Amino acid sequence: MKICVIGTGYVGLVAGTCLADMGNEVICVDNDLNKLEKLRSGIVPIYEPGLEELIRANVLEGRLSFSSDLDGAVKKSLVCFIAVGTPQSEDGSADMQYVMAVAESIGKAMNEYKVIVDKSTVPVGTAEKVAGVIKKYYDGEFDVVSNPEFLKQGAAVDDFLKPDRVVIGSNSSRATAIMQEVYAPFFRTASRVIIMDVKSAEMTKYAANSFLAVKISYANEIANICEAIGADAEMVRIGMCSDSRIGAKFLFPGLGYGGSCFPKDVKALSKTAKDYGCDCRLIDSADEINQKQRQIFINKILKRFGNDLSGKTFAIWGLTFKPKTNDMRMSPSITIINALLEHGAKVRAYDPKGFEQSEMIFGNKIIYAKSSYDALDGADSLLLLTEWNEFRRPDFDKVKDLLKTPVIFDGRNQYDGERLLQKGFEYYRIGKIFSENKEVSLVK
Repeated sequence: MKICVIGTGYVGLVAGTCLADMGNEVICVDNDLNKLEKLRSGIVPIYEPGLEELIRANVLEGRLSFSSDLDGAVKKSLVCFIAVGTPQSEDGSADMQYVMAVAESIGKAMNEYKVIVDKSTVPVGTAEKVAGVIKKYYDGEFDVVSNPEFLKQGAAVDDFLKPDRVVIGSNSSRATAIMQEVYAPFFRTASRVIIMDVKSAEMTKYAANSFLAVKISYANEIANICEAIGADAEMVRIGMCSDSRIGAKFLFPGLGYGGSCFPKDVKALSKTAKDYGCDCRLIDSADEINQKQRQIFINKILKRFGNDLSGKTFAIWGLTFKPKTNDMRMSPSITIINALLEHGAKVRAYDPKGFEQSEMIFGNKIIYAKSSYDALDGADSLLLLTEWNEFRRPDFDKVKDLLKTPVIFDGRNQYDGERLLQKGFEYYRIGKIFSENKEVSLVK
Protein backbone atom coordinates (compact mmCIF):
# COMPACT_ATOMS: atom_id res chain seq x y z
CA MET A 1 0.00 0.00 0.00
CA LYS A 2 1.19 3.53 -0.74
CA ILE A 3 1.18 5.70 2.36
CA CYS A 4 2.42 9.16 3.28
CA VAL A 5 3.09 10.37 6.81
CA ILE A 6 3.13 14.14 7.19
CA GLY A 7 5.38 15.16 10.05
CA THR A 8 8.66 13.47 11.02
CA GLY A 9 8.49 14.14 14.72
CA TYR A 10 8.42 11.39 17.30
CA VAL A 11 5.07 9.89 16.26
CA GLY A 12 5.40 10.38 12.52
CA LEU A 13 8.90 8.99 12.27
CA VAL A 14 8.10 5.86 14.29
CA ALA A 15 4.80 5.29 12.47
CA GLY A 16 6.22 5.81 9.00
CA THR A 17 9.22 3.59 9.64
CA CYS A 18 7.19 0.74 11.12
CA LEU A 19 4.58 0.92 8.35
CA ALA A 20 7.41 0.68 5.80
CA ASP A 21 8.85 -2.30 7.67
CA MET A 22 5.60 -4.15 6.96
CA GLY A 23 6.15 -3.83 3.20
CA ASN A 24 4.30 -0.60 2.49
CA GLU A 25 5.75 2.15 0.30
CA VAL A 26 5.96 5.08 2.72
CA ILE A 27 6.88 8.71 2.10
CA CYS A 28 7.60 10.73 5.24
CA VAL A 29 7.00 14.43 4.61
CA ASP A 30 8.48 17.39 6.47
CA ASN A 31 9.26 21.03 5.66
CA ASP A 32 12.57 20.99 7.56
CA LEU A 33 15.09 20.41 4.75
CA ASN A 34 18.04 19.99 7.10
CA LYS A 35 16.19 17.33 9.07
CA LEU A 36 15.23 15.50 5.88
CA GLU A 37 18.81 15.45 4.65
CA LYS A 38 19.98 13.99 7.95
CA LEU A 39 17.28 11.31 7.83
CA ARG A 40 18.28 10.34 4.30
CA SER A 41 21.81 9.95 5.60
CA GLY A 42 20.67 7.76 8.47
CA ILE A 43 21.02 10.42 11.16
CA VAL A 44 17.97 10.23 13.43
CA PRO A 45 17.06 13.36 15.44
CA ILE A 46 15.45 11.44 18.31
CA TYR A 47 16.77 8.61 20.44
CA GLU A 48 14.47 5.63 20.37
CA PRO A 49 15.84 2.09 20.76
CA GLY A 50 15.79 0.20 17.45
CA LEU A 51 14.53 3.10 15.34
CA GLU A 52 17.79 4.11 13.65
CA GLU A 53 18.49 0.56 12.48
CA LEU A 54 14.93 0.19 11.17
CA ILE A 55 15.11 3.46 9.23
CA ARG A 56 18.39 2.52 7.57
CA ALA A 57 17.12 -0.93 6.59
CA ASN A 58 13.89 0.35 5.04
CA VAL A 59 15.57 3.24 3.22
CA LEU A 60 18.04 0.73 1.77
CA GLU A 61 15.17 -1.50 0.63
CA GLY A 62 13.44 1.46 -1.04
CA ARG A 63 10.30 1.20 1.06
CA LEU A 64 10.93 4.38 3.09
CA SER A 65 11.74 7.80 1.69
CA PHE A 66 11.81 11.37 2.98
CA SER A 67 10.49 14.36 1.09
CA SER A 68 9.46 18.00 1.41
CA ASP A 69 6.98 17.59 -1.48
CA LEU A 70 3.68 17.23 0.36
CA ASP A 71 1.66 17.69 -2.83
CA GLY A 72 3.43 14.85 -4.64
CA ALA A 73 3.32 12.54 -1.61
CA VAL A 74 -0.44 12.99 -1.20
CA LYS A 75 -1.10 12.40 -4.90
CA LYS A 76 0.85 9.11 -4.80
CA SER A 77 -0.75 7.79 -1.60
CA LEU A 78 -4.01 6.10 -0.74
CA VAL A 79 -3.62 6.73 3.01
CA CYS A 80 -2.30 10.03 4.37
CA PHE A 81 -1.37 10.20 8.06
CA ILE A 82 -1.30 13.61 9.74
CA ALA A 83 1.36 13.42 12.47
CA VAL A 84 2.32 17.03 13.10
CA GLY A 85 2.61 18.60 16.54
CA THR A 86 -0.32 19.84 18.60
CA PRO A 87 1.48 21.93 21.24
CA GLN A 88 -0.30 23.29 24.27
CA SER A 89 -1.81 26.76 23.95
CA GLU A 90 -1.80 29.27 26.79
CA ASP A 91 -5.34 28.29 27.81
CA GLY A 92 -4.42 24.58 27.97
CA SER A 93 -6.08 23.62 24.70
CA ALA A 94 -4.24 21.90 21.86
CA ASP A 95 -2.86 24.30 19.25
CA MET A 96 -4.35 23.04 15.98
CA GLN A 97 -2.72 25.43 13.52
CA TYR A 98 -0.29 22.84 12.15
CA VAL A 99 -2.98 20.18 11.70
CA MET A 100 -5.24 22.62 9.88
CA ALA A 101 -2.40 23.88 7.69
CA VAL A 102 -1.67 20.31 6.65
CA ALA A 103 -5.37 19.69 6.01
CA GLU A 104 -5.41 22.67 3.67
CA SER A 105 -2.34 21.40 1.81
CA ILE A 106 -3.91 17.95 1.51
CA GLY A 107 -7.11 19.47 0.13
CA LYS A 108 -5.16 21.33 -2.53
CA ALA A 109 -3.25 18.17 -3.48
CA MET A 110 -6.17 15.72 -3.61
CA ASN A 111 -6.64 13.96 -6.96
CA GLU A 112 -8.75 10.91 -6.05
CA TYR A 113 -10.28 9.06 -3.10
CA LYS A 114 -8.01 8.90 -0.07
CA VAL A 115 -8.21 8.14 3.64
CA ILE A 116 -6.92 11.01 5.77
CA VAL A 117 -5.79 9.77 9.19
CA ASP A 118 -5.50 11.96 12.26
CA LYS A 119 -2.53 10.33 14.00
CA SER A 120 -1.69 13.38 16.10
CA THR A 121 -3.37 13.70 19.48
CA VAL A 122 -6.27 16.01 18.69
CA PRO A 123 -9.40 17.25 20.48
CA VAL A 124 -12.82 15.74 19.91
CA GLY A 125 -14.29 17.16 16.73
CA THR A 126 -11.00 17.56 14.86
CA ALA A 127 -11.85 15.06 12.13
CA GLU A 128 -14.91 17.11 11.23
CA LYS A 129 -12.81 20.27 11.07
CA VAL A 130 -10.14 18.59 8.94
CA ALA A 131 -12.84 17.34 6.56
CA GLY A 132 -14.32 20.83 6.40
CA VAL A 133 -10.97 22.34 5.41
CA ILE A 134 -10.35 19.71 2.73
CA LYS A 135 -13.81 20.24 1.24
CA LYS A 136 -12.94 23.87 0.54
CA TYR A 137 -10.41 22.69 -2.04
CA TYR A 138 -11.62 19.26 -3.15
CA ASP A 139 -15.16 18.18 -3.98
CA GLY A 140 -14.47 14.49 -4.59
CA GLU A 141 -14.78 11.53 -2.24
CA PHE A 142 -12.50 11.08 0.79
CA ASP A 143 -12.76 10.01 4.42
CA VAL A 144 -11.16 11.32 7.59
CA VAL A 145 -10.55 8.82 10.37
CA SER A 146 -9.02 9.00 13.83
CA ASN A 147 -6.20 6.60 14.70
CA PRO A 148 -4.67 7.75 17.99
CA GLU A 149 -1.19 6.54 18.90
CA PHE A 150 -0.39 4.83 22.20
CA LEU A 151 3.40 4.74 21.99
CA LYS A 152 5.61 4.77 25.06
CA GLN A 153 8.87 6.62 24.59
CA GLY A 154 11.72 4.19 25.03
CA ALA A 155 9.57 1.32 23.71
CA ALA A 156 7.84 2.98 20.76
CA VAL A 157 9.12 0.68 18.02
CA ASP A 158 7.98 -2.44 19.87
CA ASP A 159 4.69 -0.74 20.75
CA PHE A 160 3.99 -0.03 17.08
CA LEU A 161 5.18 -3.37 15.72
CA LYS A 162 3.44 -5.37 18.48
CA PRO A 163 0.50 -3.21 19.58
CA ASP A 164 -1.75 -4.29 22.41
CA ARG A 165 -4.58 -2.57 20.52
CA VAL A 166 -5.21 -0.29 17.57
CA VAL A 167 -8.10 2.15 17.81
CA ILE A 168 -9.74 3.21 14.54
CA GLY A 169 -12.42 5.86 14.64
CA SER A 170 -14.32 5.74 11.38
CA ASN A 171 -17.78 6.58 10.12
CA SER A 172 -17.14 4.97 6.74
CA SER A 173 -17.10 1.24 5.95
CA ARG A 174 -14.77 1.89 3.02
CA ALA A 175 -12.23 3.73 5.18
CA THR A 176 -12.56 1.13 7.93
CA ALA A 177 -11.71 -1.69 5.53
CA ILE A 178 -8.63 0.17 4.27
CA MET A 179 -7.40 0.89 7.78
CA GLN A 180 -7.91 -2.75 8.76
CA GLU A 181 -5.76 -3.71 5.76
CA VAL A 182 -3.06 -1.26 6.90
CA TYR A 183 -2.84 -2.87 10.34
CA ALA A 184 -3.46 -6.51 9.38
CA PRO A 185 0.29 -7.36 9.19
CA PHE A 186 0.71 -6.31 12.81
CA PHE A 187 -1.79 -8.92 14.04
CA ARG A 188 -0.77 -12.29 12.64
CA THR A 189 -2.30 -14.37 15.43
CA ALA A 190 -5.23 -12.36 16.81
CA SER A 191 -6.67 -9.01 15.79
CA ARG A 192 -6.86 -6.35 18.45
CA VAL A 193 -8.22 -3.63 16.22
CA ILE A 194 -11.03 -1.73 17.90
CA ILE A 195 -13.45 0.01 15.57
CA MET A 196 -15.54 2.89 16.88
CA ASP A 197 -16.97 6.20 15.77
CA VAL A 198 -14.57 9.08 15.14
CA LYS A 199 -15.40 11.19 18.19
CA SER A 200 -15.05 8.22 20.53
CA ALA A 201 -11.62 7.44 19.09
CA GLU A 202 -10.52 11.05 19.54
CA MET A 203 -11.71 10.93 23.13
CA THR A 204 -10.06 7.57 23.83
CA LYS A 205 -6.52 8.93 23.61
CA TYR A 206 -7.19 11.77 26.04
CA ALA A 207 -9.13 9.50 28.40
CA ALA A 208 -6.37 6.86 28.45
CA ASN A 209 -3.49 9.27 29.03
CA SER A 210 -5.39 11.23 31.66
CA PHE A 211 -6.27 8.04 33.52
CA LEU A 212 -2.60 7.05 33.67
CA ALA A 213 -1.74 10.55 34.86
CA VAL A 214 -4.35 10.22 37.61
CA LYS A 215 -2.78 6.89 38.69
CA ILE A 216 0.65 8.49 38.96
CA SER A 217 -0.67 11.45 40.93
CA TYR A 218 -2.65 9.12 43.20
CA ALA A 219 0.51 7.12 43.93
CA ASN A 220 2.33 10.32 44.80
CA GLU A 221 -0.43 11.59 47.05
CA ILE A 222 -0.55 8.28 48.93
CA ALA A 223 3.25 8.34 49.27
CA ASN A 224 3.15 11.83 50.76
CA ILE A 225 0.56 10.73 53.30
CA CYS A 226 2.65 7.66 54.12
CA GLU A 227 5.69 9.81 54.77
CA ALA A 228 3.74 12.16 57.01
CA ILE A 229 2.29 9.40 59.19
CA GLY A 230 5.35 7.11 59.24
CA ALA A 231 4.17 4.37 56.88
CA ASP A 232 6.34 3.00 54.06
CA ALA A 233 4.92 3.97 50.67
CA GLU A 234 6.75 1.11 48.93
CA MET A 235 5.13 -1.49 51.18
CA VAL A 236 1.74 0.15 50.63
CA ARG A 237 2.32 0.12 46.87
CA ILE A 238 3.14 -3.59 46.92
CA GLY A 239 0.05 -4.30 49.00
CA MET A 240 -2.14 -2.36 46.58
CA CYS A 241 -0.63 -3.85 43.44
CA SER A 242 -1.32 -7.40 44.58
CA ASP A 243 -4.99 -6.63 44.00
CA SER A 244 -5.64 -7.75 40.41
CA ARG A 245 -8.21 -4.99 40.01
CA ILE A 246 -5.49 -2.39 40.52
CA GLY A 247 -2.25 -3.77 39.05
CA ALA A 248 1.28 -2.40 39.27
CA LYS A 249 1.66 -0.23 36.20
CA PHE A 250 1.87 3.55 36.62
CA LEU A 251 1.50 3.28 40.39
CA PHE A 252 5.04 4.19 41.35
CA PRO A 253 5.52 7.31 43.46
CA GLY A 254 8.24 9.67 42.35
CA LEU A 255 8.69 13.10 40.83
CA GLY A 256 5.52 13.01 38.77
CA TYR A 257 4.93 12.64 35.06
CA GLY A 258 6.60 14.67 32.34
CA GLY A 259 7.17 14.41 28.61
CA SER A 260 5.15 15.71 25.70
CA CYS A 261 1.96 13.71 26.25
CA PHE A 262 0.62 13.45 29.79
CA PRO A 263 0.97 17.12 30.85
CA LYS A 264 -0.43 18.39 27.55
CA ASP A 265 -3.22 15.85 27.24
CA VAL A 266 -4.45 16.32 30.81
CA LYS A 267 -4.72 20.07 30.28
CA ALA A 268 -6.35 19.63 26.87
CA LEU A 269 -8.98 17.24 28.25
CA SER A 270 -9.69 19.65 31.10
CA LYS A 271 -10.11 22.51 28.63
CA THR A 272 -12.42 20.42 26.44
CA ALA A 273 -14.54 19.43 29.44
CA LYS A 274 -14.92 23.03 30.54
CA ASP A 275 -15.75 24.16 27.01
CA TYR A 276 -18.71 21.77 27.13
CA GLY A 277 -19.75 22.78 30.65
CA CYS A 278 -18.46 19.62 32.36
CA ASP A 279 -16.83 19.57 35.79
CA CYS A 280 -13.47 17.75 35.82
CA ARG A 281 -12.07 18.16 39.33
CA LEU A 282 -10.31 14.78 39.33
CA ILE A 283 -8.38 15.58 36.14
CA ASP A 284 -7.50 19.07 37.38
CA SER A 285 -6.31 17.63 40.69
CA ALA A 286 -4.01 15.18 38.92
CA ASP A 287 -2.26 18.10 37.24
CA GLU A 288 -2.04 20.11 40.47
CA ILE A 289 -0.59 17.17 42.42
CA ASN A 290 1.93 16.57 39.66
CA GLN A 291 3.23 20.12 39.85
CA LYS A 292 3.30 20.03 43.66
CA GLN A 293 5.30 16.80 43.68
CA ARG A 294 8.37 18.50 42.27
CA GLN A 295 8.22 21.21 44.91
CA ILE A 296 7.94 18.58 47.63
CA PHE A 297 11.21 17.07 46.42
CA ILE A 298 12.84 20.50 46.34
CA ASN A 299 11.60 21.16 49.89
CA LYS A 300 13.35 17.99 51.09
CA ILE A 301 16.63 19.34 49.78
CA LEU A 302 16.09 22.78 51.34
CA LYS A 303 15.05 21.19 54.64
CA ARG A 304 18.37 19.33 54.74
CA PHE A 305 20.74 22.01 53.41
CA GLY A 306 18.91 25.28 54.11
CA ASN A 307 17.50 27.91 51.76
CA ASP A 308 20.89 29.37 50.95
CA LEU A 309 22.67 26.82 48.78
CA SER A 310 25.60 29.07 47.91
CA GLY A 311 28.80 27.05 47.88
CA LYS A 312 26.86 23.77 47.55
CA THR A 313 27.21 21.49 44.54
CA PHE A 314 24.56 18.93 43.63
CA ALA A 315 25.22 15.95 41.42
CA ILE A 316 22.29 15.12 39.15
CA TRP A 317 21.80 11.65 37.71
CA GLY A 318 19.24 11.87 34.92
CA LEU A 319 17.89 14.80 32.92
CA THR A 320 15.34 13.28 30.55
CA PHE A 321 11.75 12.83 31.72
CA LYS A 322 12.15 9.04 31.54
CA PRO A 323 14.88 6.55 30.58
CA LYS A 324 15.55 5.36 27.01
CA THR A 325 14.78 8.72 25.43
CA ASN A 326 16.57 12.01 24.84
CA ASP A 327 13.35 13.95 25.47
CA MET A 328 13.42 16.61 28.19
CA ARG A 329 10.04 18.16 27.48
CA MET A 330 8.32 18.92 30.80
CA SER A 331 10.95 16.87 32.62
CA PRO A 332 10.95 17.18 36.43
CA SER A 333 14.69 17.80 36.21
CA ILE A 334 14.07 21.23 34.68
CA THR A 335 12.00 22.42 37.65
CA ILE A 336 14.40 20.93 40.19
CA ILE A 337 17.58 22.26 38.58
CA ASN A 338 16.10 25.73 38.16
CA ALA A 339 15.17 25.76 41.86
CA LEU A 340 18.68 24.72 42.88
CA LEU A 341 20.19 27.47 40.73
CA GLU A 342 17.78 30.05 42.13
CA HIS A 343 18.92 29.14 45.65
CA GLY A 344 22.56 29.65 44.68
CA ALA A 345 23.68 26.06 44.14
CA LYS A 346 26.01 24.68 41.50
CA VAL A 347 24.78 21.71 39.47
CA ARG A 348 26.88 18.99 37.87
CA ALA A 349 24.71 16.68 35.77
CA TYR A 350 25.02 13.44 33.86
CA ASP A 351 22.52 11.76 31.53
CA PRO A 352 23.23 9.08 28.90
CA LYS A 353 21.21 10.84 26.18
CA GLY A 354 19.94 14.18 27.46
CA PHE A 355 22.93 16.54 27.07
CA GLU A 356 21.97 18.07 23.72
CA GLN A 357 18.50 19.14 24.84
CA SER A 358 19.80 20.14 28.26
CA GLU A 359 22.31 22.52 26.72
CA MET A 360 19.46 24.15 24.79
CA ILE A 361 17.58 24.67 28.08
CA PHE A 362 20.33 25.53 30.55
CA GLY A 363 23.25 26.57 28.35
CA ASN A 364 26.33 27.00 30.54
CA LYS A 365 24.36 27.44 33.77
CA ILE A 366 25.18 23.85 34.78
CA ILE A 367 28.23 21.62 34.41
CA TYR A 368 27.96 18.51 32.23
CA ALA A 369 29.82 15.54 33.65
CA LYS A 370 31.59 12.96 31.50
CA SER A 371 30.19 10.05 33.50
CA SER A 372 27.89 9.31 36.41
CA TYR A 373 30.82 9.10 38.84
CA ASP A 374 32.41 12.25 37.43
CA ALA A 375 29.24 14.11 38.42
CA LEU A 376 29.74 13.07 42.06
CA ASP A 377 33.28 14.31 42.59
CA GLY A 378 33.19 16.79 45.49
CA ALA A 379 29.41 17.23 45.37
CA ASP A 380 27.42 17.78 48.55
CA SER A 381 24.66 15.41 47.53
CA LEU A 382 23.45 13.07 44.78
CA LEU A 383 20.00 13.61 43.29
CA LEU A 384 18.61 10.70 41.27
CA LEU A 385 16.00 12.14 38.89
CA THR A 386 15.73 9.59 36.04
CA GLU A 387 15.87 5.83 36.50
CA TRP A 388 18.30 4.89 33.72
CA ASN A 389 19.48 1.28 34.07
CA GLU A 390 23.09 2.30 34.65
CA PHE A 391 22.05 4.13 37.82
CA ARG A 392 20.34 1.09 39.37
CA ARG A 393 23.34 -0.70 40.90
CA PRO A 394 26.14 1.81 41.49
CA ASP A 395 29.23 1.14 43.61
CA PHE A 396 28.04 2.87 46.78
CA ASP A 397 31.47 2.74 48.38
CA LYS A 398 32.77 4.70 45.42
CA VAL A 399 29.77 7.04 45.58
CA LYS A 400 30.49 7.75 49.25
CA ASP A 401 34.19 8.39 48.61
CA LEU A 402 33.42 10.87 45.82
CA LEU A 403 30.69 12.85 47.63
CA LYS A 404 31.67 15.56 50.07
CA THR A 405 28.74 14.53 52.28
CA PRO A 406 27.06 11.11 51.88
CA VAL A 407 23.53 12.32 51.14
CA ILE A 408 21.26 10.87 48.45
CA PHE A 409 17.88 12.21 47.38
CA ASP A 410 16.18 9.50 45.34
CA GLY A 411 13.33 10.81 43.22
CA ARG A 412 12.59 7.33 41.86
CA ASN A 413 12.66 5.16 45.02
CA GLN A 414 15.32 3.01 43.42
CA TYR A 415 17.66 2.07 46.27
CA ASP A 416 17.60 0.00 49.44
CA GLY A 417 17.34 2.57 52.21
CA GLU A 418 18.36 0.29 55.07
CA ARG A 419 21.48 -0.80 53.21
CA LEU A 420 22.44 2.81 52.54
CA LEU A 421 21.93 3.70 56.21
CA GLN A 422 24.29 0.88 57.17
CA LYS A 423 26.88 2.31 54.78
CA GLY A 424 26.61 5.70 56.46
CA PHE A 425 24.42 7.53 53.96
CA GLU A 426 21.51 9.84 54.60
CA TYR A 427 18.89 8.60 52.17
CA TYR A 428 15.71 10.45 51.23
CA ARG A 429 13.09 9.01 48.95
CA ILE A 430 9.42 9.58 48.15
CA GLY A 431 7.19 8.15 50.86
CA LYS A 432 9.77 7.37 53.55
CA ILE A 433 12.85 9.02 55.06
CA PHE A 434 15.94 6.92 55.84
CA SER A 435 18.01 9.12 58.12
CA GLU A 436 19.33 9.24 61.66
CA ASN A 437 17.62 12.63 61.82
CA LYS A 438 14.01 11.42 61.96
CA GLU A 439 12.48 14.88 62.07
CA VAL A 440 13.54 15.81 58.53
CA SER A 441 10.42 14.94 56.68
CA LEU A 442 7.77 16.63 55.46
CA VAL A 443 5.69 17.13 52.42
CA LYS A 444 4.73 20.73 53.05
